[in-house]
Amino acid sequence: MRCLKTGFVKILCLLFICMPAIASESDETKTPFGKRIANSPFVELYVLDELKQLRTDMAKQKNDLIQQVVDREINSIDRGVSYATDTISYFFYLIAAVSSILVLIGWTSIRDIKERIHSFADDEISKLVEEYEHRLHSIEKQLNLKSQDIEENREEIALTQDIHALWLRAGQDISPQNKISIYDQILKLHQDDTEALTYKADAVLELEEPQWAINLCHQALVIDPENSHAFYQLACAHTVMNQFDEAVSYLTEALNRSDAYKDELLTDPALAALKKFKPFIELTGKRG
Repeated sequence: MRCLKTGFVKILCLLFICMPAIASESDETKTPFGKRIANSPFVELYVLDELKQLRTDMAKQKNDLIQQVVDREINSIDRGVSYATDTISYFFYLIAAVSSILVLIGWTSIRDIKERIHSFADDEISKLVEEYEHRLHSIEKQLNLKSQDIEENREEIALTQDIHALWLRAGQDISPQNKISIYDQILKLHQDDTEALTYKADAVLELEEPQWAINLCHQALVIDPENSHAFYQLACAHTVMNQFDEAVSYLTEALNRSDAYKDELLTDPALAALKKFKPFIELTGKRG
């Protein structure tokens, strides 16, 4: 680079010197420094020699630069080849060391190594298969339980729908006989339905069968001892049988469990015979 800068300086100097020779306006020309020089063949020869030498120096500098680049590339390639050779050598040394260790611990051949690996792999696969079979069995068991629950819920829903439809029919029917038949169907589907037993007792009372109604109410109380409607129906049945003391006693039990009957006491035709009975009057007075 320093040689190139020197060459450029020489070129500039020669241009300043040659400018008078190039100009054709007069025999003398003023240089940039203010001096006048005359055209001379010696000057031109000197300039040409300098230009030739400058070209020679620049060509030599270019060759030197190319040689340096080539040398550096060759050195880089040599280092890469050396690194690859060393790496491969170390790799083979490592393989030889591992092979020696395997021979020392008893694995004397590649075949023995292969057999051991296969045996180990088979054992691990067997464990995995056994574990997943156990998990699948557990999942299958859970699915069966869920399926049973779904089936039971489906049957319960269907049963509930059937019972609801029967209750709608009983509410729309005005015949006591038909109501009793419908309540029997409900009890056939759900034996412990205390509501069906007490409403059946009400329908039985309409047929003037108080003893039958009493039996039905006692069945309901066996299932649910706190059933207020059963006590109320017992009071109605004993009123029909003119057993007023028992009727008032059952009414008291019904009112102690639910105040919903206090407005119905004075309007229910089944209790009309109690309106002049003193304990009944006292009971309704206290509740009022």
